[in-house]
Amino acid sequence: MTSSSTVQERRRFTRITFDAQTRLYQGDRFWDTQLQDISFRGILIKRPADFSEADENAPFEATIKLIDAEHTIILTLHLAHQDSESLGFTCGYIDLDSVTYLKRLVELNLGSPELLERELSALLDLD
Repeated sequence: MTSSSTVQERRRFTRITFDAQTRLYQGDRFWDTQLQDISFRGILIKRPADFSEADENAPFEATIKLIDAEHTIILTLHLAHQDSESLGFTCGYIDLDSVTYLKRLVELNLGSPELLERELSALLDLD
């Protein structure tokens, strides 16, 4: 069942399909995987084979290497949903440098400064 807040969130944040090398961390464990999509509110990744060893209630950190490999987006995340092929996370924290890289990525993919401003406004309106 999908909650109305989840549906509203999907409408407020455009998911950008983006294939990037991603490493998911929890404590001293890590999983290498692929990013499937990203938004200002979270990420969707390919489910790692040994993810069953993770604590689904504890926070995660993800590092996403951008195409130039010099820049990385770093996010603190919480598992929101999962299935046999993918994991969806909501963003709990993102540092200023990562926000800058993510903003540019979204801007390039949306192709419209107005859409970008709408998404940034929606991000600031979250509780």
